[in-house]
Amino acid sequence: MTLIVDVFQARTDNYGYLAHDTQSGRTAAIDAPEVEAIKTALLHRGWMLSDILVTHHHRDHVEGIGALKAEFGVTVTGPRAEADKIEGLDVLVQPGETVMLGKTAFEVIFTPGHTLGHVCYFDRPGLHLFTGDALFSLGCGRMFEGTPEPMWEGLERLRVLPDDTLVYCGHEYSEANARFALSVDPDNLDLKLKAEQVRTLRQAGRFTVPTRLGDEKAANPFLRADMPALAAATNLVGAAPWQVFAALRKAKDEFKG
Repeated sequence: MTLIVDVFQARTDNYGYLAHDTQSGRTAAIDAPEVEAIKTALLHRGWMLSDILVTHHHRDHVEGIGALKAEFGVTVTGPRAEADKIEGLDVLVQPGETVMLGKTAFEVIFTPGHTLGHVCYFDRPGLHLFTGDALFSLGCGRMFEGTPEPMWEGLERLRVLPDDTLVYCGHEYSEANARFALSVDPDNLDLKLKAEQVRTLRQAGRFTVPTRLGDEKAANPFLRADMPALAAATNLVGAAPWQVFAALRKAKDEFKG
């Protein structure tokens, strides 16, 4: 295996990730939510930070860039479309390009909506997908800047990836996401099983990531906006999938359960 991923908690509900290329010894932080959490994870693993890969410009994903760059001299890579909003970027990438971490190649996938320039990073040989705030376990990011149709198209780009892909998302929102998902797709047996798994993990104080993409395809309502059950749940039978997605996202924003 070329890539090892270390998962740790950062801030209040962020996930932090270190991606370590075993052949070169290079280590990237995926986003920079909290300096001390990242440094503790590095110390635990005995790795030296060489890179930061940024998914989007929100503060809880970029706050540690300056301090980490000053201490480790890292190379910071992020979306060209958000270069004016992220301080400290060294390498600007666009969708369809590839970022190298030693021998590991990360494909840059465009997933706008949460922010206009949001990107994800996909290690195809190792099947590791870092989704930032575009896709969560049983959920997706709140649509702060974008519009529904491009955001749905971005999620479709993720959905076509192999089922065995491991999804590493930006936050621990799984229990709340499960409650909403069950409210709109209550007869989905895969969702019921996934929700129970999430409940068990959280009761044990364990992380719910990585989550398997195939399980998300079966259970996550935001990846199923083209399914009849979700169109019916939103009273949009016959509507375009992106319209169903928009209704689901609005319903989640207003959900009190």
